[in-house]
Amino acid sequence: MGKILSAEIDGLFILKFTGDVRITLGPTISTFLDNVSRCKSFRSVVIDLTETRNIDSTALGMLAKISLRTQEAFDSKPVIISTNDDITRILLSVGFEDVFVIIREAEVSETELQELPEHIMCEARLREQVLEAHRILMALNENNCLEFRDLVEALEEERTYQVACSLAS
Repeated sequence: MGKILSAEIDGLFILKFTGDVRITLGPTISTFLDNVSRCKSFRSVVIDLTETRNIDSTALGMLAKISLRTQEAFDSKPVIISTNDDITRILLSVGFEDVFVIIREAEVSETELQELPEHIMCEARLREQVLEAHRILMALNENNCLEFRDLVEALEEERTYQVACSLAS
């Protein structure tokens, strides 16, 4: 199971993802984004993936969303630290070098990190978040568009079916 640790130093937010970073952490990432967007001192984000064993595409889409929001607000790319070759390969395969500064060596930090509380969403909202995350990934480049198109179409069809079923009840 994965978790997210966090610290803030003078407007620089550090997020450390540990273990298996999966869809279940999406609501926690989303809550972090909502909170940080209200923070007047916010400057940037450093995402530490040095203790990440696996990361799924939904989590990647949420990370891309963090980058896009940071770039929109401050016109600079956030940093990802990844010392695991497999994780770095995944990041590069979805085009993260275009939306993040990727550092492959970790600098030891004495910053005390606190675990972000896990947030839970209803199934319908979680499905919407998965859809949004994959649309963000698709928008990064043509390869991602091809890679995630079938999944996005399936999620959209499922959503349409769920809405139709709820209207029929």
